[in-house]
Amino acid sequence: MAKIVLLPGDGIGTEIMQEAVKVLEVVGEMEDIDFQWETADMGGVAIDEHGTPLPDDTLDACREADGVLLGAVGGPKWDDLPGDLRPEAGLLGIRRGLGLFANLRPARVFNPLVDASSLKAELAAGVDILVVRELTGGLYFGRPRFREETETGGFRAVDTLEYTTEEIRRIALVAFEAAQKRRQKVTSVDKSNILESSRLWREVVGEVAREFPSIECEHMFVDNCAMQLLRDPKQFDVILTTNMFGDILSDEAAMLTGSLGMLPSASIGGSVGLYEPVHGSAPTIAGQDIANPLAMILSAAMLLQYSLNNVKAALRVEKAVEDVLRRGYRTQDIWQEGMQLVGTKAMGDEVAKAVAEGGTYGKS
Repeated sequence: MAKIVLLPGDGIGTEIMQEAVKVLEVVGEMEDIDFQWETADMGGVAIDEHGTPLPDDTLDACREADGVLLGAVGGPKWDDLPGDLRPEAGLLGIRRGLGLFANLRPARVFNPLVDASSLKAELAAGVDILVVRELTGGLYFGRPRFREETETGGFRAVDTLEYTTEEIRRIALVAFEAAQKRRQKVTSVDKSNILESSRLWREVVGEVAREFPSIECEHMFVDNCAMQLLRDPKQFDVILTTNMFGDILSDEAAMLTGSLGMLPSASIGGSVGLYEPVHGSAPTIAGQDIANPLAMILSAAMLLQYSLNNVKAALRVEKAVEDVLRRGYRTQDIWQEGMQLVGTKAMGDEVAKAVAEGGTYGKS
């Protein structure tokens, strides 16, 4: 029995979650996995129902689960709330509450989507990057954090960027261990020419690198990395970086794949993993059956791999996604002339069908 907590959240979250569950139920039939689903509130919907973006009952349910699937949170309805009561505070709270210090964001260009990339086809073809982002430290969690009035009648706002040796070492280990199963290269991204926290980051990553002599390790400033992702993205294998830099760079990497709607993520490090698409809640298209569910479905594949340790089942989902794309099915965000435009539900149906058929991954 695999107990999975579903956190649909806001905007398109409910729509894409339904398609991920649809696909997982077919996978369960094919791979003999018995899923038990529990749905809980988080984000804006939780604020409306419970007065907080992360109710205690939701966090307790997640702690008792085998894995957690999250749709998306946020929207303009809650933009004027104080920072600690906004939907995004629920994200920070669940990461802290579950001890999820490592965020894995794969950016892979599927062969059928080469022409949908923001880059020329020759640059995009074959891109396969894993961004390993530190998730519970850095600028997003540092203290003190405050705003105060100044003598001139304006305000002064303070956010603190801090990292400890222990925080850096544990995320570096995740990156180097991931590189061992990939192409044996880690690019550590920092701003050590300016920031003291980045100088410590570079020192600690260098120490960890010596424990992995078979892994090529390079250090790169974040501004250069942002440029290199557009100039020559195939030079990267595993990108290791801080919370804020990882947030930004992984969104940039997503556009190499053709759309944010293609980018899944896994947050690990605690006893329970959290899996979510990188994109937001897209409230302007919610309820219109046009959202791309593939990032959510691929996030479910990561749950199969990392929380249920079922690589075969995860590959079955990834192969099915590639097969559906090869057949020409596209949601609005990745549609091109000559392709078959489908909605959220139809795309989920096609992936579920391809899972049942076994897929034709690798065939042209």
